[in-house]
Amino acid sequence: MPRHAPDTDELLQRAEQGDGQARQAVLVRHRERLKQMVAVHLDRRLAARVDPSDVVQEALLDAAQGLDAYLRQRPVPFYPWLRQLAWERLIELHRRHLHAQRRSVKREEPLALHLSDESAQQLAERVLARQSSPSDRAIRSELRSRIRAVLDRLGENDREVLVLRHLEQLSTRETAAVLGISEGAVKTRHLRALERLRALLESELEAE
Repeated sequence: MPRHAPDTDELLQRAEQGDGQARQAVLVRHRERLKQMVAVHLDRRLAARVDPSDVVQEALLDAAQGLDAYLRQRPVPFYPWLRQLAWERLIELHRRHLHAQRRSVKREEPLALHLSDESAQQLAERVLARQSSPSDRAIRSELRSRIRAVLDRLGENDREVLVLRHLEQLSTRETAAVLGISEGAVKTRHLRALERLRALLESELEAE
């Protein structure tokens, strides 16, 4: 019977014990998830000249340098830690290419990264695909061209949790780590965000 592939926790344990192969394996196993995260948030003005793989590779190099410190402290689950490194690289990329003329003196201040039109459309499709009533199918069909404006009307917290859960496909535990809130709070925020998005979509359809 073939041996099961080690999960992330097992690889981390081996890496902590000095296993070089496990160390390498745990760093690259989430590469595709990180690429998806970068692609979701990459400004369309950069998409033609920036490969998400390059951003991820830089983040993984940062992770390799910081892995020993992470293993000693384990401040958050592993993937949210990796994601934060990629997020910081992505922010710096946007600052360097798009915000050079209006950089904040406080460079540590977070930079808001907005969804591309394609990501906004994908988010709406994934959220609405969970529904199957005739009215929901009508919403999906008639609001494609206006979904960008509808999502922009959502509060930042609502949009953020929907992106994490539906586009980046983070688990509740991972989302809680990224947002710095409890898993129960994630579930509550997610449910409310879905309700608000649906209400906005229906309002838009009725106005039409």
